[in-house]
Amino acid sequence: MNRRVLVPAAVLLSSLSFPLTITGASVALPGLTDELHASPTAAQWVVTGYNLCFAAFLAFGGSLADVLGRRRLYATGVSLFLLGSALCAVAGDVGLLVAARLLAGVGAAVATATGQSLLASVFDGAARARVFGALGTVLGVGVAFGPTASGFLVDVAGWRAVFWVPAALAGLALLLCPALPGGRGVRRRVDWAGGALFTVGLGAVIWVFVHAPDPGPDLPVALVVAVSCAVGFVRVERRAVGPVFDLALLGDRAFLGYSLVAAAMMALLVPLLVYLPSYFIEVAGVEPTRAGLWMLALTVPSVLLPGLGAAVAKRSPRLVATGSVLVASAGVVGLVTIGPDHVPWVPLLLTGIGVGLTTGVVDGLALSGVPADRAGTAAGLFNTARLAAETVALAAVGSALTALGSGFTDALRVVVVVAGCAGFAVALGAHALLRTGR
Repeated sequence: MNRRVLVPAAVLLSSLSFPLTITGASVALPGLTDELHASPTAAQWVVTGYNLCFAAFLAFGGSLADVLGRRRLYATGVSLFLLGSALCAVAGDVGLLVAARLLAGVGAAVATATGQSLLASVFDGAARARVFGALGTVLGVGVAFGPTASGFLVDVAGWRAVFWVPAALAGLALLLCPALPGGRGVRRRVDWAGGALFTVGLGAVIWVFVHAPDPGPDLPVALVVAVSCAVGFVRVERRAVGPVFDLALLGDRAFLGYSLVAAAMMALLVPLLVYLPSYFIEVAGVEPTRAGLWMLALTVPSVLLPGLGAAVAKRSPRLVATGSVLVASAGVVGLVTIGPDHVPWVPLLLTGIGVGLTTGVVDGLALSGVPADRAGTAAGLFNTARLAAETVALAAVGSALTALGSGFTDALRVVVVVAGCAGFAVALGAHALLRTGR
């Protein structure tokens, strides 16, 4: 086979496994919590740890790929993800499971960044647009149908199966790696200081959120570390020759506005993807397969609606960006009607519609006004901002559900109202930025 077949085959296989392991963990959470006797805090790290490492290492992985070579680093990332997922599947205690999730998150981040670079190096023009469209479709399908597939796996083979399947997909991708184009790395400086400060700082922020319901003497230390890393990161990035992030891009009001929209969408969606299946299983008392089917109301619009969102964006990009956040936020607030005997179908659909209209669309809008020689840097900053917001929101929601302690239903109702109102505020802020932007 030639590389125009092998490269997309490997990258699409690995890319499908990454969202599956996010949604799979959410459906597996009740079962693994019971079997491994995991505390609420430990259970949060099972979910949040993967997202944390994915967000922290995504841009850094792209920088390393340019220096060390794409094929080598892609194979390394897939191998780490495979090892981490396999360890998750055999873990006998929650400590090993959390460590394995961290390892899998690092591998997924590195493989994602280098996989996209491999695609860009092999394809150009219309072919590149088609292959990246296929990548977006695969990612969307993984998120949309992941809860349903994971629910079926849990019912049939137990919670460990949701980690074996992504490991198997990664294994297939790894078999194709020797046939991928090599390419030597280029000599340039790696912003080790910036990457380390960002990773440690984000980890400290997540630590604060996860441990806030049961604060100990380490919580003030984590706060100091987070603030110190933030200050240090800004200073280092301003002076670095080849920074991990070009912070000057944040001066582009349109880029910042669209980044806020993307971040808000993930912050609204991902906590629901993680905690709603647990609610349906634990409180509504349904089997995991049915819980996964119910989640389709939230996830399927992300597969069906991006084309409509793109069409609307051609006429009014600001309308589709801020209007979608308002729709999704209204849907999240509407989830206050949830109960053991009531599935709020309309709010779930509204939230899914808001997310679906912007999936992939705001990415293009954010990058449309960025000079071509800064597009890669801008894409790294945009994606990392979105993933970081998603990870912080996930940790904050998990901590709020634990801290409220008034029963899952009442706590979830409080969380969705607060999250929805925050979404409304972000929509207003993004509207102001976009109105005075490009």
